[in-house]
Amino acid sequence: MKKTFFSLLGLLLFFSCTTPGGKNEKATKDLGEKTFGIVNLSVCNLRSDDNFSSEMITQGLLGMPVRVLEQTGWYRIQTPDDYMGWVHGAAIVRMTEEEYHAWNNAEKIVVTSHYGFTYEKPCPESQSVSDVVSGDRLKWEGVEGDYYKAAYPDGRKAYISRSISQPEKEWRKALKQDASSIIATARTLLGVPYLWAGTSAKGMDCSGFVRTTLYLHDIIIPRDASQQAGVGQRIDIAPGFDNLQPGDLLFFGRKATEERKERVVHVAIYMGDKKFIHAQGDVRINSFDPVDTNFDEYNLNRLLFATRFLDSMDTPGINTTATNPYYR
Repeated sequence: MKKTFFSLLGLLLFFSCTTPGGKNEKATKDLGEKTFGIVNLSVCNLRSDDNFSSEMITQGLLGMPVRVLEQTGWYRIQTPDDYMGWVHGAAIVRMTEEEYHAWNNAEKIVVTSHYGFTYEKPCPESQSVSDVVSGDRLKWEGVEGDYYKAAYPDGRKAYISRSISQPEKEWRKALKQDASSIIATARTLLGVPYLWAGTSAKGMDCSGFVRTTLYLHDIIIPRDASQQAGVGQRIDIAPGFDNLQPGDLLFFGRKATEERKERVVHVAIYMGDKKFIHAQGDVRINSFDPVDTNFDEYNLNRLLFATRFLDSMDTPGINTTATNPYYR
């Protein structure tokens, strides 16, 4: 699971690199007017410091708008869920505010398949341009046969199969944000390996799995399990689980005692009938029922509470690409 601590780690490391007088020892360069950016890789790794050996703390997806806060050769950025971290220069395209708004207002192609490629020509035998994952966005530039013509944030042109993508307006029109649809999407990620800080179909941690599943339904929630626990309506779980509904989020961790506060360390999506889907080792389905073959005694013993978020859209901490300020 991703802890709130690591979302602040980049800031702590930054301040630790200052002299007693407060002068930054890193060669920070002036950003000028280009304090906005768009993710330019299928999956962009954000790290706790400006080097490849530092810890990965979260990920961004192609076409995602970000704020650029600082540069040292690498860039410290902030994502639409307010996470901050460092990325290599290849990961984003810096833009002025005008360029950024132009990108946000342009019609997009949304990648709907969990994995695929774009090509230089409208056929799979041509040279690939890059890989793509579900949730990636490219600028739509037309249709040619069974392919959409698209553009990357850095201006590269490519073709993407219509079988693995959809124009954003059509995607929004067909979009469903109900529990059964969300659970169906979650099931398509079964077997995807656990990856600490991962938030894509290439690999994900527990809160990254929840965030990714909901993002594929155009729902943006906080990044970490401890943060996700604070949005929506909190539900104390009844002994027979009969007060839970499919789609509720389940939270696990250390129960409160007189000496210590409650601590959330894991999250899952409730499926109904005492079953839940989560990322632990890989994306898997487990059960709270001892008679089931996939009974999970370990997580039953650390189950804390649930939250219901589908009735709380556009409340603090829950929004969409239509309402999140980064996408405007």
